Amino acid sequence: MKNFFACLLLFTTFTLSAQEKTEIPKKKFTFGGSLDAYYRTNFTAPNDDNQIAPATSFADTAGFSLGMANIIASYEKGKIGGVADLVFGPRGEAASATVINQLFAYYNISENTKLTIGKFNTFLGYEVISPTGNFNYSTSYLFSNGPFSHTGLKADFTLSEDFSLMLGVFNQTDVTEFNPDGSYAVGAQLGYKSQFLNLLYDKAGLGFEIDYTGGFDASADFYVGINAAFADNEGEGFYGAAIYPQYSATESLTVGLRGEYFQTQSDLVSDDPSVFSVTLTGSYVIEEDLIIKPEFRFDSGSEDIFIDTDLMATKSLGSFVLAAIYKF
Repeated sequence: MKNFFACLLLFTTFTLSAQEKTEIPKKKFTFGGSLDAYYRTNFTAPNDDNQIAPATSFADTAGFSLGMANIIASYEKGKIGGVADLVFGPRGEAASATVINQLFAYYNISENTKLTIGKFNTFLGYEVISPTGNFNYSTSYLFSNGPFSHTGLKADFTLSEDFSLMLGVFNQTDVTEFNPDGSYAVGAQLGYKSQFLNLLYDKAGLGFEIDYTGGFDASADFYVGINAAFADNEGEGFYGAAIYPQYSATESLTVGLRGEYFQTQSDLVSDDPSVFSVTLTGSYVIEEDLIIKPEFRFDSGSEDIFIDTDLMATKSLGSFVLAAIYKF
């Protein structure tokens, strides 16, 4: 009898051990997204022409307008997973040629190495397509002139507690569904304590761009974000810098400023135009999901790039945006 119980105990231990080794990975499905709309008006220009707006992406229509509806579904099972990110509305249409904002699969080879293939938003820059990822509702010149998305393969490496590295090969910048000419772009990102140095070389598209994105906490309630970039494609390109100080007045209210200098460059133009832009934004959160953002913006160019209320060319434009963003 003792031998019987000993054998039974041994068998039970072996069975439990085998079950642990062959345990089926848990499946994890998440679903979320956002909706946004806004009202925009010019102080120093007519409001009956949608083109009288800063030469940046999104939030450029006078009166009441829609932003985008964003639906994100993700699935994960063990080391593998995938994300489908769909967008609808003017903001999504301007950022992507299709409703597919992002569509990619990934494989966590180890705790420190992750492979991703598909379409994903760019790793360059401080701002992103979705308004939920930006403090300011209107976007910067640096963001608007850089890449939006890439389609290709990238590898993310966690080198240490402080350092990270990304290497990738992509189709031509913002060509998301096919490769039109057989050319490819390559990119890299080196991260150190939330400071990122980004590189992209795309000979057939954007050309070469180097970009720094980061920031620091000046205090518990005061944060300063920083973005600087330089791009060149055979004598055509741009450079500039933007600073993003943000102060949290309460748990619900944050006030932030974006100050940006942006300069185009061309071998064909002797005096390239530049612009200086200041954007003051308030962000008020209602019950964690609804964000109200009033925003005052002033753009000043080195040349007459805007129109005033008398329909005369002028160097500056003052405008106001009131946006509502709902996250779910």
